[in-house]
Amino acid sequence: MLAIDAGNSKTDVAVVTAAGEVVGAARGGGFQPPLVGVETAVDILAEAVDRALAQAGRTSVGHVSACLANADLPVEERELAAALRRRGWSTSVDVRNDTFAILRAGLVEDAEPRGVAVVCGAGINCVGMLPDGRTARFPAIGKISGDWGGGGGLAQEALWHAARAEDGRGGPTALMATLPAHFGLPTMYALIEALHLGHIPPSRQHELTPVLFATAAADDPVACSLVDRMAEEVVAMSTVALARLGLLDEAAPVLLGGSVLAARHPRLDDTIRTLLADRAPKANPRVVTERPVLGAILLGLDELGTPAKVHARVRDHYTTPHH
Repeated sequence: MLAIDAGNSKTDVAVVTAAGEVVGAARGGGFQPPLVGVETAVDILAEAVDRALAQAGRTSVGHVSACLANADLPVEERELAAALRRRGWSTSVDVRNDTFAILRAGLVEDAEPRGVAVVCGAGINCVGMLPDGRTARFPAIGKISGDWGGGGGLAQEALWHAARAEDGRGGPTALMATLPAHFGLPTMYALIEALHLGHIPPSRQHELTPVLFATAAADDPVACSLVDRMAEEVVAMSTVALARLGLLDEAAPVLLGGSVLAARHPRLDDTIRTLLADRAPKANPRVVTERPVLGAILLGLDELGTPAKVHARVRDHYTTPHH
């Protein structure tokens, strides 16, 4: 089996035997079909796949389990699955959004894949699944699909409030000093100019998200309000997904992944847990530290109906210290 976890910034690939032995692995670049087109994105993915297959001494496999960023709608999953089939790695291809990899990796009780995962990295997404195959999900395309926050969204909100604080349209916030200071600039005006003219590339805006959390940690009211709203969004998505799957009144894991949630910012972490305890008292929140490619492998093993000892062997490969 070939397992692929392809995120916006990097791709992890593994070739796994029916006995659960990882015989090939490789890492590649980010997977961004909306920016470069499907075929070019799959070309980048193929570089890592071909290296992993060569390491395993194979050119094809029995099944491909791919968890891909930007596979946000079922129609996109079908299009990407067809693109992967054309590569000839296998005729059996299962494509899911990469949030499912976080969910499956974090479900340590492998016999029963049930629960909800919220991923908050550059953007935000949430999925849920039950052992019978039913799922809950959101389009997670951005503002047009009702999303708010994620690392990119938080940086934009922080800039908005800081700009208005400096020019007088908004209330005071320390963000108007901490954001430009991160780039060695004296004022928000200087930062706005540098961003607008491209002296600071747009890709560096995500660096401002940790600055926002640090400012909130110093009890700045505006920064705190943004962190609290992020917690509210995480809990809103997870409780809706739990309700859709009939898990709201049952003990069920709520798995938290992605760079923003994995950083364990105390205010964000504590507020999420407080809100969940109120709205879904039986939910069990946990930050996922396992590598998402493990989730892609386990989803493939689920599809193939392999025994629990095979799942355990793969999990051990990715969770023991020497790996």
